[in-house]
Amino acid sequence: MDVFVKVWDPLVRVLHWSLASVVLANFVNEGGDPLHNWLGYAALLLIGMRLVWGFIGTPHARFSDWVRGPRAVAQYLRARRSGRSHRQLGHNPAAGVMMLVLLIGVILVSISGWLQTTDRFFGAAWLETLHEVCAYAVLTLVGIHVLAAISESIHYRENLVASMLHGRKRRLDSAPAQQQLTE
Repeated sequence: MDVFVKVWDPLVRVLHWSLASVVLANFVNEGGDPLHNWLGYAALLLIGMRLVWGFIGTPHARFSDWVRGPRAVAQYLRARRSGRSHRQLGHNPAAGVMMLVLLIGVILVSISGWLQTTDRFFGAAWLETLHEVCAYAVLTLVGIHVLAAISESIHYRENLVASMLHGRKRRLDSAPAQQQLTE
């Protein structure tokens, strides 16, 4: 029988699914009406909360746990392609890069959208184009993120989507004692 450990705390899970919902809702409601604007502001608020939690949150929520340098990312990707990668409790280095890029992308979409509501940039065609390009880039990245989660779930025989709902993952055999706490 597998022993499960708590990995994703409730705040990480709520912020993840709330941001996903806001991004999807704003894409569906892209008319630029007040709801679209408020959803954009909500996205920035959620990201702001996630950034703060990345410094003061639980161990796997912290940037120090999942932000890795280019060398670690390249090593992980080489190991993954060759079938030698190891399952990790938190995010793997490639997932960490995806998280950062998604957060930056949503920030760019939100700020470019907000700028369009200001007197200085109202009606600026280049800004509207930038906003649209960034929005479609985020949607593309979300698609890659979902496909990667499915691929990793199959590869490691672990339902990563479910773990982002209930917060638990199978423990690692070599995990430190503090990470081996069971519920």
